[in-house]
Amino acid sequence: MELQSLTAISPIDGRYRNQLQQLDEYFSEYALMKYRVIIEVEYFLFLADNRFFKLPVKARNFMKEAAAGFSTEDALSIKETEKITNHDVKAVEYFVKSKLEACGAANLVEWIHFGLTSQDVNNTSVPLSWKNAMEFEYLPALLNLNTAFRNLADSWRDIPMLARTHGQPASPTKLGKEMMVFVERLQNQVEQLTHIPYTAKFGGATGNFNAHHIAYPKKDWVKLGNTFVESLGLQRQQFTTQIEHYDNLAAHFDALKRINTILMDFCRDIWTYISMDYFKQKTKKGEIGSSAMPHKVNPIDFENAEGNLGIANALLEHLSAKLPISRLQRDLTDSTVLRNIGVPFAHIILAIRSIEKGLGKLVLNEKKINEDLEANWAVVAEAIQTVLRRENYPKPYEALKDLTRGNATIDKKAIHNFINGLNTTAAVKKELKKITPQNYTGISANY
Repeated sequence: MELQSLTAISPIDGRYRNQLQQLDEYFSEYALMKYRVIIEVEYFLFLADNRFFKLPVKARNFMKEAAAGFSTEDALSIKETEKITNHDVKAVEYFVKSKLEACGAANLVEWIHFGLTSQDVNNTSVPLSWKNAMEFEYLPALLNLNTAFRNLADSWRDIPMLARTHGQPASPTKLGKEMMVFVERLQNQVEQLTHIPYTAKFGGATGNFNAHHIAYPKKDWVKLGNTFVESLGLQRQQFTTQIEHYDNLAAHFDALKRINTILMDFCRDIWTYISMDYFKQKTKKGEIGSSAMPHKVNPIDFENAEGNLGIANALLEHLSAKLPISRLQRDLTDSTVLRNIGVPFAHIILAIRSIEKGLGKLVLNEKKINEDLEANWAVVAEAIQTVLRRENYPKPYEALKDLTRGNATIDKKAIHNFINGLNTTAAVKKELKKITPQNYTGISANY
């Protein structure tokens, strides 16, 4: 069968293609070729700028345009060359050389890929494409999602809600504050993530500029290498084998895993609140929740997000564990693995969009939330016994424990009867009677 969305093996390129197709600019075979061409051209121009040879303005402009306008047709021509070379980076080198020949600068073709090994190109291309994907796709998506969380926290700032610890009724909280828990967690992780540098390897066959140095021993190749890599917006690793050691890339993967785990935690909480009827979900005409039960409106967006985040974390775990390991100065196991970094990335973007979609369907059910508070007057026992401790009342905890533990009939009347029977002042009793499940919500930091 011809490859199309219906015949694709991966749902990333099949079922979800229309939601993720922009990611092919960073992670497809075409994208890898495009970034390789960019690196080859930028390095060629860098050598010219550093007076290794004279480059006519016309040739410079032509090569810049060739890199900027790299097309799928160009990629196909490289694949044809690769059938002969059986080497993907060499095929890119020949493509760039053909462009130089086409603009009348054939005498300069040997300055293309000068002194380089394939990994000087790969280990700059991949981190550059990863950096761009993170900065143009991932971080905006995540920050927008966290803004949506923050907006809901503002909207629900004053909504009292029964908390649950170990699944049991606990001291009441506010729904807005519970949203801020996730806002803060994500903010902290984003801050850590943005401090991880995007690093590259650029230093010849085994990281020592051997070929560069033998050709031009008086040149400071370490400085030149640093300057070139920094011009790409990356940081050059100073001591490498043939490949970049991927430690910082692994750190990115681990940071994404932690963020994904936070989002999974959020999805499970919202799923639970929906199951408790704290949230209703907006319905859409024509949609079906269950093929057998017509009444159902399932929390599918949060379930889909959780599933995609789980897949992403499984892949990220392998990537971060495997990539920093390479036998001696290089083996090839990183090559096939690196080609898959876009897969967990795509699952994450899909999950974020599912969460956003799910949030858009939520309708707060304040009636149910308040009913749960009213049904759980026992949660004010903590408040009462703490005030009694302040008053030096004998064994207040034990008194409230005897009243409330295992007693399913604790209501406002039972609590007030207990207060009436306390051997304390009228002022303290009045103070205690003002405490309700709705107002016993404590305080939190301003937001």
